[in-house]
This record gives sequence, C-alpha cells and structure tokens, in this order.
Amino acid sequence: MIEILTSRYTYLLFAILLVIGLYMVVASSNLVKKVIGLNLFQTAIFLFFVTTAYVAESGGEQGSAPVIPQDAQAYDPYASPLPHVIVLTAIVVGVALTAVALALIVRIYSEYGTLDEATLKEVRADE
Repeated sequence: MIEILTSRYTYLLFAILLVIGLYMVVASSNLVKKVIGLNLFQTAIFLFFVTTAYVAESGGEQGSAPVIPQDAQAYDPYASPLPHVIVLTAIVVGVALTAVALALIVRIYSEYGTLDEATLKEVRADE
C-alpha cells in the first residue's frame, strides 16, 4: 500500500483536490467560494489528464517525445501530446469562465449588497 501511495501520489492528489473542490461548491453559500471550488475541481481534472498521459513500460522505460527518430523500433513507447493540448485549451476556457463568473459576482454584489446564496434567494423572493 505504501508503494502505491509513493509511486502514484498524483492520483491521490487528484482525488483530494476533486473532493475539496466538490465540497466547496456544494457546501458553501458564498459565491466567491463556489468559484474557487470550481477552480479546484477543474485543476483536479487537469492533473488527472496529464497524469494519465504519462507513459511507462513495465520495465521502467519512459515514453519519449512523439518525434520518431531513424532508429526507432516498431513498438517503442511514445507519449501522446493530445492530453496536454486538451488541458492547455481547457485552462484558457477555465480562465475565461472564472473571469466571467467573478464579473457577475461583482455585479450581483453591487445590486444586492450580499454574496450569500440564501440571502440572495430571500431578496429575490421579496421582489
């Protein structure tokens, strides 16, 4: 068990970040904390994609860059760049999503004077 935790620690970190982010989104009533929870959740997913893109054979040989040299064998391990490209695109989308969410939160605060979800529901019900 100790060997798995020391060799596969990124999966453990992925699970911890995922649970913390999900808890912050579900349990917090503050809108800014919900956005931070979404960012943690998103970071966990990024870590999972990058971790699963790691290539290692049972003999300990690591995957190399996907540039095939002249002396390459038929089944040499190569690391796929596709997960990294997907994560890079998702980071850009995540930053844009965070910026829009924070802009909306600023607008909500200036309109209603609170960031608490329960208070916002009460104020909206009174209107």
